[in-house]
Amino acid sequence: MGDRAGPQIYSIAAHRGFADALVSGLVPRYSEANLGLARVTLLLPSTRAVRTVSEAFVRYYGATDRQGMLMPRMAVVGDLDLDETLGALLDPLAANDIPAAIDPTARWLMLAKILPDVMERLGRDIPSGATLMRLAKQHAETMDRLLVEDVSPETLWEPKTLQAMESNAKHWEENTKLFYAVQAAWRADLASAGKVDAAERRNRLFDLAADRWKASPPATPIIAAGVTSASPALARLLRVVSELPQGAVVLPDFDLLIDDDVWQELGAAGEIVEGEEALFAKGDAVTHPQYHLKLLLNRMGIARGEVQHWHRKGMTAANPDRSHAISSVFLPPEASKNWAGLPADKRRLAGVRILETANPEAEAQAIALLVRKELEHPTRRVAVITPDRGLARRVVQHLRRWHIEADDSAGRPLSQTPAGRVLLLLAETIAEHAAPVELMALLEHPLVRIHANRADWLRSARKFENALRGPRPAPGLIPLRAIADDAGVSEWFAEVEAILSPLLENSAVRSLASLVDGLVTAGEALCGDALWSREDGRALSAFVEDLRYHAAEHETQLEPAELHSVLRDATETIAVRPPYGGHSRVAIYGLLESRMSRADVVICGGLNEGSWPATPATDPVLAPQILRALGVPGADFRIGLSAHDLAGALGAPEVILSRAERDAEGPAIPSRFLLRIKALLGQKLSRKHAETEILQIADALDFSVPAARYEIPKPRPSAQQRRERISVTALDRLRSDPYQFYASSILKLSELDALDAEPSASWRGTAAHEILEKWHGGDRPMSEIATDVLEQMNAHPLMRALWQPRLMKALEWVEDSIAAFDGRAPAISEEWGEIDVRGVKIFGKVDRIDTIEGGGLAIVDYKTGAPPSGKEVQAGYALQLGTIGLMAERGAFENISGEATKFEYWSLAKSGKSDTGFGYVSSPVKDGRNRSEIEPEDFLPKVKADLDDALDRWILGDEPFEARLNPDAKVFTTYDQLMRLEEWMGREE
Repeated sequence: MGDRAGPQIYSIAAHRGFADALVSGLVPRYSEANLGLARVTLLLPSTRAVRTVSEAFVRYYGATDRQGMLMPRMAVVGDLDLDETLGALLDPLAANDIPAAIDPTARWLMLAKILPDVMERLGRDIPSGATLMRLAKQHAETMDRLLVEDVSPETLWEPKTLQAMESNAKHWEENTKLFYAVQAAWRADLASAGKVDAAERRNRLFDLAADRWKASPPATPIIAAGVTSASPALARLLRVVSELPQGAVVLPDFDLLIDDDVWQELGAAGEIVEGEEALFAKGDAVTHPQYHLKLLLNRMGIARGEVQHWHRKGMTAANPDRSHAISSVFLPPEASKNWAGLPADKRRLAGVRILETANPEAEAQAIALLVRKELEHPTRRVAVITPDRGLARRVVQHLRRWHIEADDSAGRPLSQTPAGRVLLLLAETIAEHAAPVELMALLEHPLVRIHANRADWLRSARKFENALRGPRPAPGLIPLRAIADDAGVSEWFAEVEAILSPLLENSAVRSLASLVDGLVTAGEALCGDALWSREDGRALSAFVEDLRYHAAEHETQLEPAELHSVLRDATETIAVRPPYGGHSRVAIYGLLESRMSRADVVICGGLNEGSWPATPATDPVLAPQILRALGVPGADFRIGLSAHDLAGALGAPEVILSRAERDAEGPAIPSRFLLRIKALLGQKLSRKHAETEILQIADALDFSVPAARYEIPKPRPSAQQRRERISVTALDRLRSDPYQFYASSILKLSELDALDAEPSASWRGTAAHEILEKWHGGDRPMSEIATDVLEQMNAHPLMRALWQPRLMKALEWVEDSIAAFDGRAPAISEEWGEIDVRGVKIFGKVDRIDTIEGGGLAIVDYKTGAPPSGKEVQAGYALQLGTIGLMAERGAFENISGEATKFEYWSLAKSGKSDTGFGYVSSPVKDGRNRSEIEPEDFLPKVKADLDDALDRWILGDEPFEARLNPDAKVFTTYDQLMRLEEWMGREE
């Protein structure tokens, strides 16, 4: 393979298709008659790369009609057991003394124990629970970043690092001291355990392989392919591999076309300057797709001119004409000034289209249509590449419209899978003390009772849910028993309580292992084997066993309320990938999975800032300036990697670049990569490269004949349906908005309260009226009655703490006001009455009626909020108080009679004129200085006239119950959706 005079370094250009081109070159060169490629060893970057290359071998042998195939040994360079994978090839006597790597979970839990001791010594505030566990994970991640770059903790106190620290805020300096102290304690514990960090073990394995192979080169070929990590230890190994008699290093998408000036503009990138490695200087173009490859070559000690073209291309190679344009797209700032003078042939991006849609849903549908269209060609393979997992899931769902099953190979977090959600919902139920939303989400989870009378279980759960709706009850399961009794599901709830009560009965700090045991027991009781039977269940099982084992070993303690946050953080980092079995010619990749892959058509989705590239995340432990001084890649370095991923994807025969103009948060900013492509093309060419056909197909796919204009609802029920008993509260709706009366009183539709709802006006009114009713009818203090009533209503302590003091001040005002009466006394309260008005039964409950000297009656209506305004009363939209007065005069209430002469609203709302700060009286009739235009003696005749008018028009007549008949009336929004308000409001004639 080329001249052996120097290192053998090759590059496979993006348009050649890395895996296919690699295989096309390896087979003719190394295949032996009886052994095939069995004597060849391939060093690959990941297990996904192993699968990609294996598929490339299958395609190659199938296309060349070969009958047998012995593939090479494929080893993952990052494998912690690389010595076992390579076996005698690396260590003939199996005598290496590299310690085993510490388990990542064990390290996390051990760091969580170290941190409090170190922070106490440094005089810091010590976090606990989930915050401590999160801090331990952050320290572990920062440790790995330093270990990969062969940076020891002592380097933190070298002059260049101390100088960088001086320009930072004080907290960064404190963080650095903490990190160093934690590192010192950690290394001591690690040494006593006889283990090393995983990253250190990898480095030692790389150095072992480099030393052994340099001293005694293997007799069989060793090829490192697709490895782009620039870690120093791996770079040393790759240098040795490139110099082996039968060794070679093959780089993906290394750009051999860029000029020397451009190469220099990328920056020092690891070059030795004045005896030191120059890394990540401020002027370095770390976001350039070739920067990390320059860093790798410099660390290998390889000049750019020593890199050769790979001698074969793949079966899916594209036209190379696009290569110059791809190279030009990513030019660094100074070099990109040459765009203006680029000839047309170096701007050519034939086969590349740009798709821009209105929103992510439209983008997913358009991508799915593109996939469906390409599958019409029997041999074409399609790949969708996107870092946006939400977009990937949407594409998967859209493809199912045509029964195309496509697997998202990047997977989804365990926390978002059904099995993972069961575990987290159980933990959340503990944290929230069986709060309604979390409890019902758990009990109605799709896996619960999936194989054991699920229909009966859900029937009971839904009855219980309906009874549970409204403000949050008191915490725990015991207050829910009464609700279950009211719903008629006592036996069902007893089963639920038996499963969940062990989790809730003890809130003290406990061992993490026992907490996880409790979750597993409850999960199995609810779901049975279904919890573990699928791929997410198997991933959950592995996670639980690992966490439980190490938590017990290291005696990790945790408050039960913190368990949910800890498990959520841990499960979000575990990717659950679907079992293979989707469509053979469709693949959906994340950026990591897409490397080395190949397809005839590649669709790059989610090309917006924050997605591709992702927003750089600052290391929470060490400041960016300190990391730069240490020679550790910063946050911007990953932008260069994502640029390299896009450059590789652009080498496919056909490429579609896709983005949505808006996301859930508002207008989206196009990816800087996409903007560069558009700038290179220019306005005229950009229009030619726009993908418009698929948008037209998408519009046609969802086309429907425009619906006829929806007119204002004006239902006309029959005379029999109109003859309903009418409550005095419904009379207000009848005149102000007849449609609301129709929906509530004739259709009998009522709004469901939400689970864990805020206390509504109705709920507060019910509580206040019950307290006042018991106080009027007894001799107990108001405060004592209020406490009992709220306890009986299972009011949550937090809600009571926020609302009860306000209520008590208002009730105190009521108590004081009544005590101050002179010549007036309450006669009845909270009593039901009924009258017949022209054959129509009208009923209602009076809040209070007082007797006045001279035999008159004062009608009182309690309001927890603001009472009706004078305008509403004048317009006839507030008939309740007057109708109660009519009922009282007609003897509808027992033990009281007389003429109603006073009419009052007693509001419990805030008032500056009240001695307690809450409560005031207003009247709908002229009374002192109020602005009412209705004389007291005219009030009941007016109410009677308004009542007769309402009965004549809607109850005894046939007038339609028109929606929003009086736009100026104060109405509820309960039935807006039923009346399809937004479809006609503003278009009325």
